[in-house]
Amino acid sequence: MKRFALIGAAGFIAPRHMKAIKDTGNDLVAALDTFDSVGIMDSFFPNADFFTEYERFDRHIDKLRRNGKPLDYVSICSPNYLHDAHIRFGLRSGADVICEKPLVLNPWNVDALKQIEAESDNK
Repeated sequence: MKRFALIGAAGFIAPRHMKAIKDTGNDLVAALDTFDSVGIMDSFFPNADFFTEYERFDRHIDKLRRNGKPLDYVSICSPNYLHDAHIRFGLRSGADVICEKPLVLNPWNVDALKQIEAESDNK
């Protein structure tokens, strides 16, 4: 069973990501969105931790990693202009990243992501 976090839990595509995580026998352990989307999450993962503040979410993910319960994947369903920052966060957290399209808004951001990917040994 793989451990997932989801960024952008209140977005249009997020319920599809949650359903896919559940249908493949995996676990959503944490989610972030500035809007309350607990009702949607609870229908799939009632025990997942939910955050509305990025800073608390970041500390929680770091604490999981330090306590030997790291994430395997970060699923990104946030607004397009945040994809680059959220992909960086996922890679630097030691997880592989699944991101809805577009990956980034500016093509030159892909080069930086490739470098972080190589440094982190994540995809």
